[in-house]
Amino acid sequence: MGRGDLTNAEWVRLEPHLPMPGQRGGRWTDHRMVINGILFRVRTGTPWRDLPERFGSGKTVYERHRRWSADGTWDWILRAVQADADLAGRIDWSMVSVDSTSCRAHQHAAGARKRKPRVPKKRTTPRHHRPDEGLGRSRGGLTCKIHLAGEGGCRPMAFLLTPGQWGDAPQMIEVLERIRVSRPQGGHPGARPDHVGGDKAYSSRRNRRYLRRRRIKHTIPEPKDQRANRQRRGSRGGRPTGFDGDVYKRRNEVERTINRLPPRAVATRYDKRACVFHGTITAAAIRLWLRP
Repeated sequence: MGRGDLTNAEWVRLEPHLPMPGQRGGRWTDHRMVINGILFRVRTGTPWRDLPERFGSGKTVYERHRRWSADGTWDWILRAVQADADLAGRIDWSMVSVDSTSCRAHQHAAGARKRKPRVPKKRTTPRHHRPDEGLGRSRGGLTCKIHLAGEGGCRPMAFLLTPGQWGDAPQMIEVLERIRVSRPQGGHPGARPDHVGGDKAYSSRRNRRYLRRRRIKHTIPEPKDQRANRQRRGSRGGRPTGFDGDVYKRRNEVERTINRLPPRAVATRYDKRACVFHGTITAAAIRLWLRP
């Protein structure tokens, strides 16, 4: 077992949720070897063709990753390992914080074909396909932004990809809507944390109205300009927003979650397609959930 490979304990948790080998077209290459190759590339950012020989053919590893990213297999595995963690009481629902991080896009991430990609051997568009491929231009060049919601144990609950110049506040609702932890023993999926935290970038009437409607407590500081505008309007401006400084200290949990993601293939985007990069981040998130 090489450095960074799945341990035996992690493989025992992951193996029941992997797809069964296909009935036609021959046997698949061993799942464990291919997934270790994918995790090696996620951790190091090396080109697929330069993967060490112990992972087999680099083309096989890439095609498996591309297929699972396009048809939603990585998403299904992530929900499955989250459900196992929730069943064992390992999800901290008391506090979910939201934040974003910008990823510099490598020059190889640009130049994707304009026509829509297709799921291999299917006539459907990949689940997380974006016409803009999640790339935007800023002063530093091409960038991509990851909007992430993390629980108290510093593990990602859900995330969203957008171009780098998009704002944070408009994406908060969609990120929270993506939190869906199934309950194998029955009942509605877990989707509502007890508390939501965020920095000033997430302060807006729309976000606060949404959280109040779902009866979710929140701690989001109010910027000076919003506070001045509310006070200027008098009674029409509404009541002052509540803020608990002690609870706000827990917002660093989502920042630590982002720091735990692999620094190479996530911090720097090498994938041309947004759906493939989404699968790269999902594979990194699955590894965090497999750890004890």
